[in-house]
Amino acid sequence: MSDGLSIDGALQLLACAAFIVGLKLMGRQTTARLGNFVSAGGMALAVVAAVLHSGVSLPIVAIAGLVGSVIGVVLAVRVKMTGMPELVAAFNGLGGLASLAIGLVEVAREGGGVFGAAMSSAAIIVGGVAFTGSLVAFGKLSGVLPQRAIAFPGQFAATAVVAVVTLGTAVWAVAGGPAWTPGALCAVAAFGVGVLAVVRIGGGDMPVVVSLLNSYSGAAAAAAGLAIDSPVLVVAGALIGAAGLMLTQVMCKAMNRSLANVLFAGFGSAVAEATGGAQQGTVRPISASDSYYLLESAREVIVVPGYGMAVARAQHVVEELSSLLEANGTRVRFVIHPVAGRMPGHMNVLLAEAGIPYDQLIEPPDVNPGMEGIDVALVIGANDIVNPDAKEDSASPLYGMPIVEVDRAKTTIVLKRSMATGFAGVQNSLFFRPNTRMLFGDAKDSIGSVNAEFED
Repeated sequence: MSDGLSIDGALQLLACAAFIVGLKLMGRQTTARLGNFVSAGGMALAVVAAVLHSGVSLPIVAIAGLVGSVIGVVLAVRVKMTGMPELVAAFNGLGGLASLAIGLVEVAREGGGVFGAAMSSAAIIVGGVAFTGSLVAFGKLSGVLPQRAIAFPGQFAATAVVAVVTLGTAVWAVAGGPAWTPGALCAVAAFGVGVLAVVRIGGGDMPVVVSLLNSYSGAAAAAAGLAIDSPVLVVAGALIGAAGLMLTQVMCKAMNRSLANVLFAGFGSAVAEATGGAQQGTVRPISASDSYYLLESAREVIVVPGYGMAVARAQHVVEELSSLLEANGTRVRFVIHPVAGRMPGHMNVLLAEAGIPYDQLIEPPDVNPGMEGIDVALVIGANDIVNPDAKEDSASPLYGMPIVEVDRAKTTIVLKRSMATGFAGVQNSLFFRPNTRMLFGDAKDSIGSVNAEFED
């Protein structure tokens, strides 16, 4: 095949096609699993193509592949759904670190010219920011770091100085010729930018940050692919970068905030000071048996899931309740807010795992106009996305964010363990509305008790 397409070139072409087709298949619940397999097959082809092209020792590749596969299987089996946001953040960071390593090696060796050095430097910068930024996001999501925004005097100035150093060392790497020193300094400075940029963002904005860092890891991979002349890495990185950026825009729109506001407003630090956790009125508790009577007589029910459902691992009993209600002649729909949970699509994944049909999932604009016709709104562990202050209180840090307007339903049942604030740290005035009933306790146990009432 010396006069035509080489074997590794053909494999790269097939891998690129697999990535594109796989991403397309992931757009539908019915084909998402197949899309995963197709994309994984494309990655396998890409690895084989890279081995053939580079001539790396096969035993080394086999050992590295085996180690990576074992780690992947262990994570797939052991990581709980509640830990998935942290895992996604970690994957983003590792992707950025891999691209940084490629850029660092390319900067230090001969070849590639000015363009290659520029792309290598870009991979170092973006990959470094993605790596440490993802580590900070991991810390906030897992509770290792404070979930609030961490701000200190002169923080913006410090970030600007580190950013200038990052760009200066990158210019040195491009203009100074092959050398380890400018690349290494650029990487260290990029690490600093990643930490300073994400540490000041509050926990309520982490879903947006995770999707943005995913976009960064893709952009870093594309730059690394241009540096080493790898079409398959360019295509894969471009797909990841574009998808992550589009998702970031969707989530910002769902919060009615600009990306600049998310990144630079320091959301979270003011929240803790302005709102605290003071109770705002009278709470009206309800029992599981009384909840059953409300649900049994309802004709229209919506379920609004949140991170609390993931913590309680209640998605399967929720699916059972949905089936029982439908058998009773009730129409049941699940309202998914784009920023529910702690990563993009968190609730969709949980409900799909429980086998809830995709056509039962709707978005807030689909139900809000007719909310007065909803007999019961069942809120499971959601907080900020149903807070009426977002539309009524201009002093609230959530003001302007579109919500699921369950406060207008005939009856709202909120399942929570306690009166603790949500991830954004603000008290929820919904809990004190006259049409709201609080079903305290573990969501899985509470819904299980309601299901038992139906079965009896």
